[in-house]
Amino acid sequence: MGQPVVHFEFWTKSPERIGEFYASAFGWTITHLPEMNYWVTNSGEKAGINGGFFTPQEGAWPGNICLYIAVPHLGEAVDRVKAAGGKMLVERQDVPGMGAFALFQDPDGRVNGIWEQTAPMPTSKARPKRRAKKGSARRRPTRRPRR
Repeated sequence: MGQPVVHFEFWTKSPERIGEFYASAFGWTITHLPEMNYWVTNSGEKAGINGGFFTPQEGAWPGNICLYIAVPHLGEAVDRVKAAGGKMLVERQDVPGMGAFALFQDPDGRVNGIWEQTAPMPTSKARPKRRAKKGSARRRPTRRPRR
């Protein structure tokens, strides 16, 4: 069974500015988690993946974007990455109340992450407002009779 991409991160020196850009350009909701100094993105759609922005330690992680691949067991996934020719850059890091991740480099040098979810991710309660398409009427949901 394949493992899906479940999260992305933009690594930036200006997470607030980058968050404002994506909120303005694409209508994403950005929520700051000050305890983690992390900005969570929410596109407001069911399709696609959400992500976040943050500033890594200077020079600690190469690149500026990372995709996270969901795995059921982080330790086993680390072993598979190494066996397949990948290099671990950041060993297991726990995210309290959410899960754990590790970062690896593939044989071409791309940095990506593996993520073991242990609890639901925090989500923003705010959703971007939807506008009806020009020329279309909004429909009210039909109610089904109770049984």
